[in-house]
Amino acid sequence: MSDRNYIQHGRMVVTIEAEAVAALAGRIDEKFARACELCMACRGRIVVVGMGKSGHIGSKIAATLASTGTPAFFVHPGEASHGDLGMITGEDVVLAISNSGETSEILTIVPLLKRLGVPLISLTGKPESTLARSADVNLDVSVAKEACPLNLAPTASTTATLAMGDALAVALLEARGFTVEDFARSHPGGSLGRRLLLHVSDLMHTGDAIPRVAPDVLLSEALVEMSRKGLGMTAIVDAGDKVLGIFTDGDLRRTLDRRLDIHAATVSSAMTPAPRTIRAEELAAEALKMMDQHKINALLVVDDNERLIGALNMHDLLRAGIV
Repeated sequence: MSDRNYIQHGRMVVTIEAEAVAALAGRIDEKFARACELCMACRGRIVVVGMGKSGHIGSKIAATLASTGTPAFFVHPGEASHGDLGMITGEDVVLAISNSGETSEILTIVPLLKRLGVPLISLTGKPESTLARSADVNLDVSVAKEACPLNLAPTASTTATLAMGDALAVALLEARGFTVEDFARSHPGGSLGRRLLLHVSDLMHTGDAIPRVAPDVLLSEALVEMSRKGLGMTAIVDAGDKVLGIFTDGDLRRTLDRRLDIHAATVSSAMTPAPRTIRAEELAAEALKMMDQHKINALLVVDDNERLIGALNMHDLLRAGIV
């Protein structure tokens, strides 16, 4: 095939699948609301089942539900008949996916689910199928045709099913009042989780690791403190550890431009007074925002009385994956 043919076929597939998804909007009705109500009333887990390609879609739907505040997991219906049915309890809700609605492995376990009193929600492409009629609620995910030119390979149908699963997950997310912070707690290993879960207190240097000097020390002594602590700056504090100023690598360059004698001048004569500070309970992402906004590379951490309790720089945020 020519490049033009490849492009033509690719666009055709996207168009067919987009139309299949768009057609679902008119089916988000009272049945959909009933399915949401069953899930909200569930005191256990949403158990998703499906064979073949429907099983792959089911796994993704279960993962989306679980990560957005609705506990869920996937069970292979073939394995369910050989012991895994024990994973399903009377407290659960089953979400069964079958385009034909006649998948034998699923129909085999339906009577057992009924005996347990488990609510059954089905996603089928045939509203008059056995599974659809057996379900408490059936969500119609039928498509006019598959994107496959043979009208055989699950393409548009699986895309439509996935979209319906996403619609269910997001509706439940809204109903539960699921927040960004809740999402972060479900994704602690991701960048979003780190940005929303890590606080300044988790990253800051404390105790003897904080570079600090008195205002009357010589600049040369302040430079030694900076080198020893390795944060590219030092805090200037009074006898009670209240922050008076900060001396950074940038201040050093400006000091050299002014031709001050670092062996004679005190650090207070070259420091930046009233520096930017942050509280320990603030999110690390807020520290990054402050550094970026004010074009600085380090922050001093203070308590409610403006006493120095910590320090952090851009490298600390980089190591934590905040940047």
